[in-house]
Amino acid sequence: MSNKRNTLLTRIAQGGLMGAANTVPGVSGGTLALMFGFYERLINALRDGAHAATQVLRGDLKGALASLKAVEWSLLLPLLVGAGAVVIAVAGPLERSLETHPENMAGLFLGLVIGSLIISWRLMPTWNPRLLAVVTLVGTSVFAGLGWQNGPLNDPSPLLLFAAGAIAICAMILPGLSGSFLLLMFGLYEAVLTMVDQRLIGDLVIFGLGAALGLAAFATLLSRLLKRHHDPMLAVLLGLMVGSLRVLWPWPHGVGYTSPTGAQTFDGTGLQWPTQGITLWPLLLAGGALMVVLGVDALASRQNKA
Repeated sequence: MSNKRNTLLTRIAQGGLMGAANTVPGVSGGTLALMFGFYERLINALRDGAHAATQVLRGDLKGALASLKAVEWSLLLPLLVGAGAVVIAVAGPLERSLETHPENMAGLFLGLVIGSLIISWRLMPTWNPRLLAVVTLVGTSVFAGLGWQNGPLNDPSPLLLFAAGAIAICAMILPGLSGSFLLLMFGLYEAVLTMVDQRLIGDLVIFGLGAALGLAAFATLLSRLLKRHHDPMLAVLLGLMVGSLRVLWPWPHGVGYTSPTGAQTFDGTGLQWPTQGITLWPLLLAGGALMVVLGVDALASRQNKA
């Protein structure tokens, strides 16, 4: 009984760490799942659950029940409890920090994403001119495209929320790529934090339905693409991360934010040199975040070798 209780508490704590990781751009909960040693079990449980939902929509209730029984609930439920609790707890402070310390938060996120970029770069078995061309093409396209972004979206439409949920959930199965990172790229990061902090149930339901559909539709596809076309897919992801550095450049206005009154939106895709007095903390936070990500990766590598 004591061992079961300890395991349950450990899983909840691990879920909390994964929730914290997925809340900030640049850190992937999948990376932590790899470090904790249950990544494949987690993905299988999520796929079984998504498959059950698909069967319900098709009217195959018997098949759905069988799929639900196959889900490893003893792993999934504690992780969801821990992750959900932490996401709810940190959403408000993160949202306020984006408004009051935009450059510092951008520096923090910049360090996190650079760390993930270094880790993902190491995952490529061999580099060749074709793969480098893919990274360059995707990176420059994303960098240029983000320059047309008008800043964060304060009041996204239901359709956009649904699509955001579907896209962000795909990052869950990709260690090194964060769902929050994708939301940040599309200008929806602060809007989702607001939804969670203010308990906007209607918007959260729409976002959640999109996430469920995205998991059911894309998890298997992305997994197959990574297995069959690993190197080109990784090159695309690397290009995406390189191009996104435009949003993460701290000056001016950090990653972009909406004023507390909602009256003004500040674009986060501008590129300026820092003015005197706002340089030190963003750089320190970027360096510290970079060290944390590389440290977590080193721990994961050490544990996998053990």
